[in-house]
Amino acid sequence: MAKTIRTLSALLLAAFILIAGNGLQATLLSVRGNIEGFPLSLIGLLMSAYFFGFILGCRYAPHLVKRAGHIRAFTALASVASASALAHAMAVEAGVWIGLRAVTGFCLAGLYMILESWINETATNETRGSILAVYRITDLTAVTVGQLLLASADPAHFTLFAVVSILISLALVPVALTTAAAPQPISNAALDLRKILRISPLAAAGCFAVGAANGAFWAVGPVFVQRLGYEISLVAAFMSAVVIAGAASQWPLGFASDRVDRRYVIIAVAAACAASGVALGLAGGQAAALLLTGGVAFGFFAMPLFGLAIAHANDRAEPDEYVSLNAGLLLLYGAGAVAGPVIAPLIMQGAGAGALFFYTSGVYSLLALFGLYRLTQREGVSEDHREDFVSVPRTSPGVFEMNPHLEPDEAVEKKIEDNAEAR
Repeated sequence: MAKTIRTLSALLLAAFILIAGNGLQATLLSVRGNIEGFPLSLIGLLMSAYFFGFILGCRYAPHLVKRAGHIRAFTALASVASASALAHAMAVEAGVWIGLRAVTGFCLAGLYMILESWINETATNETRGSILAVYRITDLTAVTVGQLLLASADPAHFTLFAVVSILISLALVPVALTTAAAPQPISNAALDLRKILRISPLAAAGCFAVGAANGAFWAVGPVFVQRLGYEISLVAAFMSAVVIAGAASQWPLGFASDRVDRRYVIIAVAAACAASGVALGLAGGQAAALLLTGGVAFGFFAMPLFGLAIAHANDRAEPDEYVSLNAGLLLLYGAGAVAGPVIAPLIMQGAGAGALFFYTSGVYSLLALFGLYRLTQREGVSEDHREDFVSVPRTSPGVFEMNPHLEPDEAVEKKIEDNAEAR
């Protein structure tokens, strides 16, 4: 295993740098848009545009990789994403930024898919779980670092945009120098909604709800803190607290869901998300410690929900369905993340900054109620047929091929089938 990690070290370093840069950019644009006086609706559209581009990237970036190869495609996509980061600082116009965010979303989807397919290429059934765990730790640590970087310079100036561009460009270096074997062609992600609903309506609703609620949080959460009169340093601390709490809760909540009917855990966690959102909405403008405590509670429950929904879907699916099913659920998450950042700012404009978390509470309350309804429609999965919870990042469909419950030959066969369907 240690030898495998050493082989992957260059790719993991590239992923860390790339995720940190992307995490910083998302928060920076929300903060800078608020400083520039952009309407909340336009700030929300920035995140919607990113996920619109992300969905297109999941669908079409594999064609670029197939045509140009992994390294050249990675170089092209990273160069465009790096240039896009600088272009934000050169043209501070909401319309331009929305277009640039769509381009960035497309590029990042392709970049993540390339890295993850490369990482998965070295995995065996014995090492896949450990590799995914290391990659998940890399992802969560990088997102946290990205949030903390916000406090390193004035977001009203050029510096942080340059930092984002530098980070994305630096991600090219480990990829160019890696000795890992070139991976198999990347398969296109497709959304088969009928199949997803047949396997698990609750997982489908859960992934869409997480996208709608958490997408809104990432879009205007920094603005929520700003408009309550707090300093930029507290914006960075608040966003980091949410991520760290979410990282800390992945495994205990996942462990609990492996021991009981996973639907009960999803319902309880969704209800806790709703309660923590109400608390955060009411805590606005109070002491900084109270705000951070609310952020910890929200992150603790909201961040693992996507993984719980994925695990619930896998409980009811066959192993050879995992990759395509999970990729479809990721696209459902993306669809929710397109809608949520549009809806939440409209509510905030009429009801104030705290209404962001009243909105997320509403979304998660509906999810909890739907979960209660689903309890009456179908028997639970027995413990013998329940797969262990696996914490997964929401980076690209390629990450699901690292699922430790998927046999290597099944993963290859599924990839070949997906490529044949795409042709």
